[in-house]
Amino acid sequence: MGGKSVFVVDKNDRNAHSIFETITNLGTTTIMAQVYVPEIEHGDKRIHIVYGQHCNTALARIPNDQDNRGNLVMGATGETQELSSRDQKICEAIGPTLLEHGIYFAGIDVIGDYLTEINITSPTGMREIKRNSGEDVSSFFFETLESKN
Repeated sequence: MGGKSVFVVDKNDRNAHSIFETITNLGTTTIMAQVYVPEIEHGDKRIHIVYGQHCNTALARIPNDQDNRGNLVMGATGETQELSSRDQKICEAIGPTLLEHGIYFAGIDVIGDYLTEINITSPTGMREIKRNSGEDVSSFFFETLESKN
């Protein structure tokens, strides 16, 4: 499940070593770390890319006041947003590469100006986008695939 074992750790945090020991099983398990992006307060945007083309609406998953995680299961709220020009540039930059690798459907996550994740196994958020904005990502997916075959 997404959003588990996400920590915000400052380099001066006296618990940092203990946290890393715990989440790496004393250095035996690989982890992923990224720089904290303060724009998470405005949401972790899920943007769907179908056959190299981005949808027009993103699902912004906005953390609640008690958490830093932009994950609906972990208590974030979802709201739809138009793509910013930066979001569109990110999509246009990676769309062709996804196609080259045979990835016809992906959900990318963007925080602020940064691409933080590319999901190809479970790009969720389609129902929330349709419910909140009316944009039907699943129809776009099937129509686009049918037009390519």
